[in-house]
Amino acid sequence: MLFQLPLVGVLPNWITFLLAVVDLVIRVAVVGIIPGNRRPTTAMAWLLAIFFIPTVGLLLFLMFGNFRLSRKRREQQQEVDEQVRALVAESDGGEPASAFAGAEWLHSASKLNQQLGALPMVDGNSVRLIPGYEDALAAMAEAVRNAKRFVNAEFYIMSSDELTDEFFAALEEAAERGVEVRLLFDHIGTARIRGYRGLLRRLRASKIQWRRMLPLLPLLGQWRRPDLRNHRKILVVDGEVAFTGSLNLIERSYRNPRHRRAGRQWVELMARLDGPAVTTLNVVFATDWLGETGQLLAEQMAPPSAAGSVAAQVVPSGPAFANENNLRLFNTLIYSAQHRLSICSPYFVPDDSLLYAVTTAAQRGVHVELFVSEQGDQFLVHHAQQSYYEVLLAAGVKIYRYPKPFVLHAKHFTVDDDVAVLGSSNMDMRSFSLNMEVSLMLPGAGIVAQMRQVEDMYRKVSLPLDLEAWRSRPILSRYVDNVARLTATVQ
Repeated sequence: MLFQLPLVGVLPNWITFLLAVVDLVIRVAVVGIIPGNRRPTTAMAWLLAIFFIPTVGLLLFLMFGNFRLSRKRREQQQEVDEQVRALVAESDGGEPASAFAGAEWLHSASKLNQQLGALPMVDGNSVRLIPGYEDALAAMAEAVRNAKRFVNAEFYIMSSDELTDEFFAALEEAAERGVEVRLLFDHIGTARIRGYRGLLRRLRASKIQWRRMLPLLPLLGQWRRPDLRNHRKILVVDGEVAFTGSLNLIERSYRNPRHRRAGRQWVELMARLDGPAVTTLNVVFATDWLGETGQLLAEQMAPPSAAGSVAAQVVPSGPAFANENNLRLFNTLIYSAQHRLSICSPYFVPDDSLLYAVTTAAQRGVHVELFVSEQGDQFLVHHAQQSYYEVLLAAGVKIYRYPKPFVLHAKHFTVDDDVAVLGSSNMDMRSFSLNMEVSLMLPGAGIVAQMRQVEDMYRKVSLPLDLEAWRSRPILSRYVDNVARLTATVQ
């Protein structure tokens, strides 16, 4: 029963009967309520938790069962989307942008992105991939030092440490000379890092305008499902230069003594953009700034001049949207692959639709390769990921494990020689449903060639996984993987 009271045997019969009725009503109710707008596997996981550990399961569902942001945040997102669509319609006669030459299926994917996330494909960009961790931080610091009007920075994790000090110093100096510097960081993502209070002291002593994203401060009336997080990584300088990708603003071992003792360091990929796509990335930042402050940044949205010949489309996703924008894009592109599909995801815990897309691609003759870490930094996620290896290998997917102690944290994939996608989004159910993410779709052989160089670097140092060897791993390892897999369905 939901109400397991030690004194039930001595309670009056009518109270015992009433508790039994309430217990039955709750059980019948949750069977009809929980499956609504949830995957069957997710609904089943919640129902099993409530039926087997009733009180704890029900409390957990009440805390974590709602995977949407507040109505206000969703309405703000809808208002921004409508404004963007109106501007696009005014500039191109109401037709979705077709600013690039590519296969028909790529135009279809672009139309899907614009329908879901409102942002159009824009041409005239220059894109440079930056695989070096320190190189990316140095490039961002240099861009901030050259800022004249504004700097907008948004990262899941921030830390003031020996590696990021140059970047924070550049932000402080820019703010001192009159540049409008705005900074957003995820509250829980950053608060759990060593040195959080020191970071707050540094920010409070500066002229930087900063806010926590999705703050959990119950005493201030700020409360939501605790594991809804803003996982985006965006830097925009003067509306002319932007950076996005997988890098957090923190040193390579995440200020964790255990990681440092093990020599564990993160491997990332960032992209620098010049051109009109910078404005679309700034729209995503401005939407998040609006959500946290109520302030509009409409004056920053004038697009810069063309800086190259690369087309680019920004795809925001997360619980403020009605659909899983990133998952729909990923599946669309993967099903369109004809020759080669290369995926890099640190946390590859797919839902059924993505798993079918990847394995079906391999089964129909596409060369599919998946880059993952040999040893992950998150125990449950890593073991849940490993539970999918056998079915992937059996379908013909080649799995390359980046050697420990490094953590391959970059998030990107390429389809044939036609398109590359990179950003903050993992290929797991958390990134599809719970996290606010940003992805960048880049069609064209030139950018794919850049990405191939990165993939070749991974392949050169990684160890391929053999199906028969994987099947012969210890029974205990299989058991742990399968148990961890169950945790991936709870959303």
